[in-house]
Amino acid sequence: MNLDVEDLLKIVLVLVLVWIVLEIVSEIMGLFAWLLGPFRPLLGLIIVVLIVLWLLDRI
Repeated sequence: MNLDVEDLLKIVLVLVLVWIVLEIVSEIMGLFAWLLGPFRPLLGLIIVVLIVLWLLDRI
């Protein structure tokens, strides 16, 4: 397998972009989790109820 330097640079660039996007998303999710603080269990319960209702064709 013969890779050019330009191809390797493109692969590294894509990996760095993915890394940056993942860092930004984790920061946003951390801020969102901090804002929801005490409401996280309630939010999880609401999501579970909605999924169950959707599976039972009640929605």
